[in-house]
Amino acid sequence: MAVLDVRVLQVDFDGTRPPDEQLERVAALVAAQEGADLVVLPELWLHGAFAPERWQETALSLDGPEIAALAAAARSAGTHLHAGTFVEHSDGGAGRDPSSRRLWNTAVLLNRTGELVARYRKIHRFGFGAGEAELIEAGVDLVAMELDDRQGRPLCTVGLATCYDLRFPEMFRGLIDRGAEVLVVSAAWPLPRIEHWESLGVARAIENQAFVIQCNDGGRHGGLDMGGHSRIVGPTGEVIASASRGCSQLRVTVDLDAVASVRRDFPVLGDRRLGVEAVLT
Repeated sequence: MAVLDVRVLQVDFDGTRPPDEQLERVAALVAAQEGADLVVLPELWLHGAFAPERWQETALSLDGPEIAALAAAARSAGTHLHAGTFVEHSDGGAGRDPSSRRLWNTAVLLNRTGELVARYRKIHRFGFGAGEAELIEAGVDLVAMELDDRQGRPLCTVGLATCYDLRFPEMFRGLIDRGAEVLVVSAAWPLPRIEHWESLGVARAIENQAFVIQCNDGGRHGGLDMGGHSRIVGPTGEVIASASRGCSQLRVTVDLDAVASVRRDFPVLGDRRLGVEAVLT
């Protein structure tokens, strides 16, 4: 039986906490997850998802000290780390021309030795013309990545998505077509729409017959309460584990063979009549 030991770390963002203190705190949490196969962090936990005025100042490079600290933590725990998302700058970083918005909301996946093996730049930007939609560039690539076990053998393929992406089912179809059996959604989903977060996660699991791992922020961003309620949903839509609000951790060992079993016993994906030509590649 192929299993995946998952740790979902629902950390909070506090705008009064210095970024280096927040980084040290979260890296220590990751390093403590010995025995995990996959640790997941939420969206923009270092920057604040609803604090766009901070993004230019706190934007980072993926080869900088922040990712290096998390890589060391993943290496210490011997786990793959979905490090949540960061405001990534293309060049120059803080202090460059503010009229140039070459920033991305970027998810980072590190392997068991701390190597950066996947980068996903958020495709669907939230804000209806303001905030993220105004300041952040849109990503263009779907990202699915194979994880390995402790002996280096293939374990499963994960598809990466971020927050608002959850509302766009065609994206998840594209990830499934790239082999994803586990869909990981890192988010800063607000409390007023938490029912949507829960319902959409179940829907994405059912329609794609895949595990959905949802990791939400548990703090307060820009005066807006985050919803928490991180969860792991099985391939038939059953909620395997769920957190409440605030800082919380989930630890679940999932049976990866359930994906093949469900797809074999109820082969709905084989009855698709419409392709995914419209999905970004």
